[in-house]
Amino acid sequence: MAQERVLIIGGRIDNVRKAVEQGLAVVCLQQPGQFTPQHAELVDAALLVDFSDWSVVKPLVSAAHKVYGFTRVVTTGEAGVEVAGRINDLLGLKGVSYEVARRLRDKLAMREHLARVGAATVPAAEVTGPESLEAFGAAHGYPFVVKPVDGIASLGVQLVKGPEQVAGAWERIGELRGSDHAFARYFPLDRFIAEGYIDGPEFSVEAFTFEGRHLVVAVTEKLTHGNFVEAGHVIPARIDRATERRLELAVAEFLDAVGLTHGPSHTELRLSPAGPRVIESHNRPGGDRIRDLVEAAYGFDMEAYTVAHPCAGLPAPGERPPLLRAAATRFLSAEPGRVVRVSGVEEARGLDGVQDVELSVSAGDVVKDLASSWDRIGQVIAVGADADAALAACEAAAAAVVVVTGAEAEPTGPEPGR
Repeated sequence: MAQERVLIIGGRIDNVRKAVEQGLAVVCLQQPGQFTPQHAELVDAALLVDFSDWSVVKPLVSAAHKVYGFTRVVTTGEAGVEVAGRINDLLGLKGVSYEVARRLRDKLAMREHLARVGAATVPAAEVTGPESLEAFGAAHGYPFVVKPVDGIASLGVQLVKGPEQVAGAWERIGELRGSDHAFARYFPLDRFIAEGYIDGPEFSVEAFTFEGRHLVVAVTEKLTHGNFVEAGHVIPARIDRATERRLELAVAEFLDAVGLTHGPSHTELRLSPAGPRVIESHNRPGGDRIRDLVEAAYGFDMEAYTVAHPCAGLPAPGERPPLLRAAATRFLSAEPGRVVRVSGVEEARGLDGVQDVELSVSAGDVVKDLASSWDRIGQVIAVGADADAALAACEAAAAAVVVVTGAEAEPTGPEPGR
């Protein structure tokens, strides 16, 4: 029997390695600058183009399909979900359609769809000028949130607390709109949405859908800064089973409403006084290495299932795997400025429970204001007998890492950096 072949879009080298380990052959659609010698050793073929340009991808993928006959298209990254949907539609392959992928990527389209089908949601409208912000506040009250329709990493998210903040919010939109940030090719900041603010503790639900059946693998508790940028995550969330069940049911209803029938999902929501309300969702595994936390806590490899299921080595579980231990991550930060000295990384790595310490800056680099997730300078991952123990190990490791900065960096505008 011929070996099954899969097309993998973007992602880290682990995507390819895990597919190969499950007996699949791989065709890789990757940005030219991100294709490595390790990729070359593992794949049957590589399509090295800017996969954000559908006019280039469409004929290339059509030709590659005739030659290599891949049966599935998969991606673990936000930048690849829409093109994966387009390829599924173009070639008639099983998987998430472009319509569903776009519905999840476009936050306004998601809100409008949820309202249209009668699902739980909050008011939302496109921002077209300061008058539209004033009208939204008058109609739905304050506070409300303003954010990019296609944004990620909390970049450009604002909380408008009252009419006196409308002018400043519109000014900030003007600064952000069309800005040439590091990932503008995939996530342009051109359209903005105003939506009702959801108050309450924040969580994410990591799920995998098998033929329309949504299996919740983990409920993640989120730790955030005051500006919506995430400071850390812990699995399992420190909530009782009844609360956890409410979150699980809300996410299952949401995924049904948006039409997701295959693959991974990462759904962010808050437990408001009116019940769980979805903030946003994605048909890919959670970022910030949440997939690694899920695997450490439950032994479920979300990444492997995304790139290789269905296959003999990855059967569909009937229920959530048992909890093995708790896992957490905390992100590292420092005062804005140029890095003078770094210490404590090896000490942090040697602490009990610590699984990994990443630091992306060294002497001479610039630490920016924490305006988005891209401005964080590293993270620590740790495990423990329970959530408190895992978080305590993270806090100890984060405290051990010292990043000293000097003179404040020159202003750089809205560009998110790394």
